[in-house]
Amino acid sequence: MTQLSSAQLARHCAGCNEERVFEQFHAEPASCPDLPEGDCQEWACVVCGDALFVGLPAPASARSGSIPTASRAA
Repeated sequence: MTQLSSAQLARHCAGCNEERVFEQFHAEPASCPDLPEGDCQEWACVVCGDALFVGLPAPASARSGSIPTASRAA
C-alpha cells in the first residue's frame, strides 16, 4: 500500500473515472490565498489535473434534509 503525505489523498477522479491521488495546491501553512489561516480546500488529480474541493459547507437543501423540486406548469 502506498503511503500518502498529509498533502495527498486518494479519491475518485471524475476526469480519470477511477481512484487517483490528489495533491493540495497550497500545502504549505499560510500559503492558501483563500484561507490564509487554515487548510487549503483545493486539491488536484496528479494524473489529469481535475480539481476537487474538500471541506466546503453543504448546500442549504442538504442541511435541511429536503431537496427542492421544480414546479411544473399545468
